[in-house]
Amino acid sequence: MKTLKLILLGIIVLTTGFAAHADRRDRVAEAIAADPEKTFLVYKFEIKENIAPPAVHRAKRAFQEADSLNADFILLHMNTYGGMVDAADSLRTRIMQSRIPVIVFVDNNAASAGALISIAADQIYMRPGGNIGAATVVDQTGEVVPDKFQSYMRSMMRSTAEAKGRDPEIAQAMVDPSIEVEGVIEAGKVLTFTSSEAMRWGFSEGMAENVEEVLAQAGIRNYEMVEQQLTFTDRVIGFLINPLISGILIMLILGGIYFELQTPGVGFPIMVALSAALLYFAPLYVEGLATYFEIVIFILGVVLVAVELFAIPGFGVTGIVGALFVLIGLALAMVGNRGFDFTGVPMMDIFQAFLVVIIAFFVSLTGSFYLGQKLFTSTRFGELALSTVQETASGYTSANVGMKGLLGKTGEAFTMLRPSGKVEIDDEIYDATALTGFIDKGDKVKVVKYETSQIFVVKA
Repeated sequence: MKTLKLILLGIIVLTTGFAAHADRRDRVAEAIAADPEKTFLVYKFEIKENIAPPAVHRAKRAFQEADSLNADFILLHMNTYGGMVDAADSLRTRIMQSRIPVIVFVDNNAASAGALISIAADQIYMRPGGNIGAATVVDQTGEVVPDKFQSYMRSMMRSTAEAKGRDPEIAQAMVDPSIEVEGVIEAGKVLTFTSSEAMRWGFSEGMAENVEEVLAQAGIRNYEMVEQQLTFTDRVIGFLINPLISGILIMLILGGIYFELQTPGVGFPIMVALSAALLYFAPLYVEGLATYFEIVIFILGVVLVAVELFAIPGFGVTGIVGALFVLIGLALAMVGNRGFDFTGVPMMDIFQAFLVVIIAFFVSLTGSFYLGQKLFTSTRFGELALSTVQETASGYTSANVGMKGLLGKTGEAFTMLRPSGKVEIDDEIYDATALTGFIDKGDKVKVVKYETSQIFVVKA
């Protein structure tokens, strides 16, 4: 009886797995069936880090090169714990729009954003012991974000699964713990499949230990493989668009502007700021994230801040608007908007972009204050700014002590005094004020008072 139950359970599992695949269009199988004896060209690239702009850059280059080589299949060798939602969406879209069938080999992990990318592929193969799922959106601290952010991720998972003939309810259960799928996951838990479970429910075509086994199970017997080789430029761009490096560049931009305003005319701080701005915006522009819109806003913001500081007394509306423009330009350069069009850009990613810029702003401001005190009070850099007070008790005075010796001396009005003018005493010209009335040019005068660095005279 027990044996019969096991047999029935096996039939149910196989039937369920078949049903999950029944309405799928397998482009890989179609391509092989069209010419079984052909030697297929397989283009392989890897994503084995967090899903972020560098991974998007690598994938963009991979699809372009595969297309130029007229490859028959693209193989994505992936191992990731997730990453940024907008980066994952860019990869998902690129895979789904590819004219070349895409196979994903999950080498241990396809968590969160990695699950979304995998589901977009034509076929998925997993290493035994691997996992796929747990796509709940979290913030930088690992805390689950509000439902309005989860909603967008649920929608992407559901629509992607539908497009690829996979169960959309199961896909969104990987995001939302409130969703229950009978026989698969109960409410209150986020769905994560093991390799065997993914096969059972149609989210994997098989298990493989390596790339060769993946291709063999896919039915690709005769093939030539081309692996992605990144150029030096690609590596530099990938390095510069890393969110951590972007944050450092933002700090250099803001810090350089601050130091230049503190020490106008030095030149070095503003050169650092300009260089950092170029390194920040250039790769983002190449990747299609930053546009003229963000660059113009940033430059306009810097101009407004400069006008406020150098042309308008105090710090008012112009300066505040300028500072906001600088922050907006830096933040929007990180996301894939087009001007005021934010279609398809998750609010979570806009929030994260502004968070990165604001944190970098405060870190830069705090660091600038600290470094300013250290540099400008040191013996090596102290000459860049006046940091001490010249007090009278220490012997400092703005008065010319020698002018006190003019008291009682006589001279001649060098100009007319009305009541101020100039007088000549002992062949020297001095500023003077007539104590009473006006004194004509050439009249004899006598110094009767000295006060606030000024001599006072009367007619002699």
